[in-house]
Amino acid sequence: MAIRRHSADGYYAGYSALRSPPACVAVLSSRWCCSSPISTPAQFYCCPISPNIAGTSRSLLDGTADHSDPLTGPRLTLVGQAEVADDPRRLARFTTHHPASSAYSGFADFRLYRVRVERGHLVAGFGRIHWIEGRDLLFDVDARELAAAEPAILKHMNEDHAEAIANYARHLLGRTGTGWQMTGIDPEGIDLRCGGETARLDFAAPVLTPQAARAALVELAEKAQEERIR
Repeated sequence: MAIRRHSADGYYAGYSALRSPPACVAVLSSRWCCSSPISTPAQFYCCPISPNIAGTSRSLLDGTADHSDPLTGPRLTLVGQAEVADDPRRLARFTTHHPASSAYSGFADFRLYRVRVERGHLVAGFGRIHWIEGRDLLFDVDARELAAAEPAILKHMNEDHAEAIANYARHLLGRTGTGWQMTGIDPEGIDLRCGGETARLDFAAPVLTPQAARAALVELAEKAQEERIR
């Protein structure tokens, strides 16, 4: 279920603060290490459904797996309960994934939400449509050690291994542009960004510790180097 991690944005649907039909707004999203979504509505201060996001309302967070045509690529809608994520670690992860959000994340009416996933609706292709239970969409392992080390890993990679990151983007993902940065690492892979473009690179196997992450990053660097010289 790589699509869970590949979406950097999506849509939230819920009931309006006014007595009107349900509304749908664009959101930026990130994922905690367990793959539970953390998100915020774009232009939160004028979002008509913001007062009703937490509490009794349901949320629908829809994303596509980085596909050029969202209607033909796989799509996943997550259904669950949204709650305010008043956690500096989650906010730091979110703003690292979405640097522009730092300009408004300090506003008094800014809120970050975590969606407790109950189930997901997957459209994987023609005739491949399934409901998936929430427990099967989450990465249910103890990744606290890796999560705690994430800021240091990102700093080290971006400052000391910019060439390796560029090779990840160009030779493993087929991306262009210069100035790629690593914005996240979790048990299943890494997140990259270059300006407004985002990319996702998955590990061959899950990693749970900084040591395992280092080995996985070295393996990816070697693979990228092999692709470069072909």
